[in-house]
Amino acid sequence: MDSQPPSGSNHTHYNPTLHFLSEYSDIIIGSIFGALAFYFHMTHSPYISVISAAIAIGAFSITVAEIAEILAERLDEPYASFVLTFSAVAVEIILLFMIVREGVHNPAALETVKGGIISAVIVDMNVLLGLAVFIGGLSYKEQEHNEDTSSTYTTILLVASSALLVPSILTYSEDSHTLFEASVMIASMLILFYVAIFIFQTRTHSHFFKATAKSRLFRIKKKHDEEEDEDEDYIFDRLGNVANFFAIFFFILIVGVLAELLASDGMPIAKEQGISTGLAGLIIALIAVAPEIMTAIKAARDDEIQRVINIAMGASTVSVMLTVPILMGLAYFNGIQLTLDFNAFQIGALILTIILAWKTTDDGETNYFEGISHLMFFVGYAIIATLYH
Repeated sequence: MDSQPPSGSNHTHYNPTLHFLSEYSDIIIGSIFGALAFYFHMTHSPYISVISAAIAIGAFSITVAEIAEILAERLDEPYASFVLTFSAVAVEIILLFMIVREGVHNPAALETVKGGIISAVIVDMNVLLGLAVFIGGLSYKEQEHNEDTSSTYTTILLVASSALLVPSILTYSEDSHTLFEASVMIASMLILFYVAIFIFQTRTHSHFFKATAKSRLFRIKKKHDEEEDEDEDYIFDRLGNVANFFAIFFFILIVGVLAELLASDGMPIAKEQGISTGLAGLIIALIAVAPEIMTAIKAARDDEIQRVINIAMGASTVSVMLTVPILMGLAYFNGIQLTLDFNAFQIGALILTIILAWKTTDDGETNYFEGISHLMFFVGYAIIATLYH
C-alpha cells in the first residue's frame, strides 16, 4: 500500500535561488545591462552602450508594468486600465523627451520624436491589439468586449488625428512662427478635450469602459480556478498601493536616466548609419510599448479582452492627447520649439489605423483574423517607415 509522502516532500525540487532569479529576473537583467550601459558610455563604446541601455529600459519597463498590473488588479475599471496606461505612457514620454533634448544640436532628433509619437499609437493599435486579439482568438473562438468602449475611443482618436492635420497643412503655406502658434493652440485644445474625456470616463459614463457580462463571467471563473495558485512571494504583491506607486516612480526614474544614455549615444549612431527618422521613432515606440504588449497578451489569454481594448485604445488616446502637449511644454522650457507638423505618411497611417480599429471592434467581438489584420497593417507601416526619408 502506498504511503503519503512526508510533509514538505513535495517541495524537494524547490530551489530558492532559482525561484528568486525567476521572480526578479527583470530587475536583475535591468541592473546588469544598466551598469554595462554606463560602463560602455564612459569608455566611448556607443554601439554596445545603446544596446545595453535598450535592454535595461525594456527590463525595467517590464517591472513597471508588473507593479502596475498588481495595482490594476486591486482597482475597478476604468481606473485599473488608467494605472497600466499612464505607467507605460510615462516611460514613452521620458524616452521621447531625452531625444527632444538632442534636438538642440541635431534637428533630425525632433523628426524622430514626431515619428515616435505616431509610432506609439500605431504599435498600440496594431501590434499590441493585433497580437492580443490573435493569441486570445486561438484560445477562444470569439471574445466579447463592451462595444461602447471601442466606439468612444475611435471617435476620440479620429477627432484628435483630424486636429493634428491643422499644423501639418500650415507647413506648406505659413512661416515657422505661425506654425508654432497653431501647434500651441492644437496642443491646448487636446488637453481641454482630454479633461472632458476623463470626466466622461470616470464620472458620467464609466459603464462604457467596463466588461460585458459574458467576458466578466469568464474572467471570474478563471480567477476562481487559479486563486489557490497565486504567488504571494513577489515583494510587490505584499506592498500596499502607496508603496507600489512609489516603486513605479522609482523605476521610471531609472528608465529616465537610461533613456538619456540611449538618446545621447543613439542619435549619432542613427545619423551615421543613415537610419530614417521614421524607423528610429518606431524602435523607440516598440521599446516603450513592449511591457504593455506582454500585459495585453496575458489579459487576452485570460479572456480579459476588455482590458486589452482599454489598454490599447486608452494608451493611444493618452499618447496623442497628453504626450503631445507635455513634450511641447518640456521642449519649450528647454529652449526648443517642437511643432506638430507631422508628414502625410504619419497622419495617413494614424487615420487608417483608427478606421481599421473601428471596423474590427465595433461589433463588441474579436477573433484571431481581426488580430492578423492589424499585424499585417503594422508590417506595411514598418516597411514604409524604414524606407521613407
